Amino acid sequence: MGVDPNCIFCKIVAGQIPSFRLFEDVASLAFMDINPANEGHCLVIAKPHHPTLYDMPPDLLAAVSATVLKVAKAVEAALKPDGLNLVQSNGKGAAQSVPHFHVHVLPRRLGDNLKINWEPKPGDRAAIAAVAERIKAKL
Repeated sequence: MGVDPNCIFCKIVAGQIPSFRLFEDVASLAFMDINPANEGHCLVIAKPHHPTLYDMPPDLLAAVSATVLKVAKAVEAALKPDGLNLVQSNGKGAAQSVPHFHVHVLPRRLGDNLKINWEPKPGDRAAIAAVAERIKAKL
């Protein structure tokens, strides 16, 4: 298992930093965020240290995703939020605060004024098509 001795999430996995653990298996750990955006804000992390989505092996990503689903269903059953966001950020440009792959399970309430939504607006179809071709070329 990859470990970064300076990573706060690696320290949580190792039990060196206390946490409110919700669930864990061989691949993942779910725990409460101690700086919650809303009541019930949880984190699901890969146990091995992988800084971003781009570094994740597909089988580990699948295992973490299964835990995300399990935790999201438990949050829904326990708290009955009006909605739920899954937030996963990669890199400074996406405001990733801890460079260890993690998913925020974020219960939402109508009127909570949490600012992670954006206003949909039509894009330039030719520009969209051009970007689509660039991406498809890399698949």
